[in-house]
Amino acid sequence: MNSQRIRGTTPSLIAAARQLRQNLTPAEKILWDALKSRQLNGLKFRSQHPIESFIVDFYCPQHRFVIELDGAVHDQQGEYDAARTEKLDHLGYRVIRFQNRDVILDLSRVLQQIVLAIEP
Repeated sequence: MNSQRIRGTTPSLIAAARQLRQNLTPAEKILWDALKSRQLNGLKFRSQHPIESFIVDFYCPQHRFVIELDGAVHDQQGEYDAARTEKLDHLGYRVIRFQNRDVILDLSRVLQQIVLAIEP
């Protein structure tokens, strides 16, 4: 096991990320199955990756690119999500958000949007 932490994280945040990786939502699992192992244009993605005090759903380190999936719970936390995105932007990360239903119903369009956002 790697004992070196990602800068700005805590052991408890890393443990929480590990737990989330083992319990992906259905939409996260669908997207992860399409992103893992460099399947999308050879891009490396990480699932449930800690950045500072956040755990982002998916992260492409080569482009400092974050993908967030929003389910029903996000309908009640729009301000928090906006502040989180703003903080990640300030830290130099680009963030794109999708609704869970978009991943489930039209994965190919979501993947196309990810490619266009990363590699304009």
